Amino acid sequence: MDQAAQQDIRGALPEGLGRAIRQSADDIATVLSFARDPQVAVPRSTWTLGEAAAHLALANELMADLAEGRDRPYGDGTPQSLAAANAESLAGFGERRTEPLAAMISEQAGRCADALAAAPDGPAPATPLGPMDRSVLGSYLLTHMLGHGYDLARALGFPHMLDAERVAWCVPFLLSVMPAVADGAAGAGLTAGYTVRLRGGGGAFGVTVADGAVRVTAEPLDHPDCTIVIDPVAFLLIALGRRNPWAAMARGQVLAFGRRPWLGPRFPSLFVAP
Repeated sequence: MDQAAQQDIRGALPEGLGRAIRQSADDIATVLSFARDPQVAVPRSTWTLGEAAAHLALANELMADLAEGRDRPYGDGTPQSLAAANAESLAGFGERRTEPLAAMISEQAGRCADALAAAPDGPAPATPLGPMDRSVLGSYLLTHMLGHGYDLARALGFPHMLDAERVAWCVPFLLSVMPAVADGAAGAGLTAGYTVRLRGGGGAFGVTVADGAVRVTAEPLDHPDCTIVIDPVAFLLIALGRRNPWAAMARGQVLAFGRRPWLGPRFPSLFVAP
């Protein structure tokens, strides 16, 4: 069987990513099953528990529609437009009870995974963060669920569901959007090369910054100015704006070294969390 035929059968979604998507949705549903009051505040958010769960259910439905080939315009990729789209979708959806929302989160995540697994990889309809291959769309779905799943678990005092294996499946999405979410003002005047390594065999990638513009490579740079070694879960939480990078450094979760190690603490500030 030739490689193209194998790809057609295998589809766009690696088996491990499909498992991570379904397991994370089920873990979130389990957390929500212990919620008694949907009005509980979500830490570091303006949303209540019910609103955050409703957003996640609607987002999973959006991703599933995209995976099935439907066009679903949703902002223009800027934080302001995405916030407006989120507010509009929540305003038109009245469900805030956690039990039906938990079921919807799992159902729509499974629908998206099924649709992605059923088709060969290739461009999907435009996502809220621009065009991306269908395999990266699966990584986007998982990343989004883990970010909000972390918030829901914290709101209820439960352990979060992030681990190194799931973070590894989030990396393709994060690498694909890093140039788009670069903060040009924060990187103005900076020319630097970074290699980022995830602890525990989680892989490594390279990031080159040139006066605010960012280029990402799936392989580490040969001669970086700064190498950052970071715990995988801390990496994802910092990337999603859920953890203070200085707090992660104080806990020994981040180490920077190389010719210009002082560039390490500046790295997170070069991006706006998607």
